[in-house]
Amino acid sequence: MNISERTGWGRRPALLVVDFQTGFTDPASGVGAEMPKELAATAELIELCTRFDVPVMFTAVAFQPFDQSKWLRKMPGLHALREGGRWCQLDARLPLCPDAPVWIKRAPSAFFGTPLQPHLRALGIDTLIVTGSVTSGCILATVIDAASLGYHVIVPLECVTDRSPVAHLANLVDIDTKYGDVVELDEVTSHLIEAAASGNRVRPAHASR
Repeated sequence: MNISERTGWGRRPALLVVDFQTGFTDPASGVGAEMPKELAATAELIELCTRFDVPVMFTAVAFQPFDQSKWLRKMPGLHALREGGRWCQLDARLPLCPDAPVWIKRAPSAFFGTPLQPHLRALGIDTLIVTGSVTSGCILATVIDAASLGYHVIVPLECVTDRSPVAHLANLVDIDTKYGDVVELDEVTSHLIEAAASGNRVRPAHASR
């Protein structure tokens, strides 16, 4: 028996790049790893979204010296991610997006303690393309919250990664079974190109047509 279905796309997508910051993408960091292929694939997707007026937004994990979260207690290596420091900067291999928001977060989900939800609602977004790191942590937490809030969730396979290959694959299965659609990047690219060709570009809900 098939227990899972495709949720598919809505009418207004946005791209969320979760925590592709140097603290996670540079192995010199205590919580970092090599992620060149996933960064390159995400850079390609950012450029496509920018070309087709699909909103792009970023998050980065950063803490203040006085932060005493349970997440920090569980993962003391995160203490190196001090707000304003080099490990909290977005990876330079990502394209510059001057108008895209970059929200600092202190919890795994991109929705927790950030303006993400009101920002998406203001733009009339109903579909969230989720990329970044790591699959078993902040990606999973963000995807669960997005699905719980009623968004169509799209996870491009080539644009997410994890320090643990086993955890990466296991959580992709869970995401695809329970919360969103894990698809190949080519499928995402084709959908955005077709939507743009049909004139179905994303605009703020209050924009004139």
